[in-house]
Amino acid sequence: MSTEFNVTETLDVKGASCPMPVVKTKSAIDDLAEGDILEVLATDAGSMSDIDGWASGTQGVELVEQEEGEDVYKHYVRKTE
Repeated sequence: MSTEFNVTETLDVKGASCPMPVVKTKSAIDDLAEGDILEVLATDAGSMSDIDGWASGTQGVELVEQEEGEDVYKHYVRKTE
């Protein structure tokens, strides 16, 4: 992967199912500074649409990128304010 951003923190929610990946992502992003990027590692396929939907409807966050791996789904969320 050729990322053009630097990950500030990684959140491992592997094994958690809906809604926990989103709940834990929101909690982790609240602790970051503006411009920081949170990498979220999940095994729940539903996290692709769940985190996308959450980021789209939440002010102050931006979904930078998502990757669908063989076993792990990676989400990169930037705190924008």
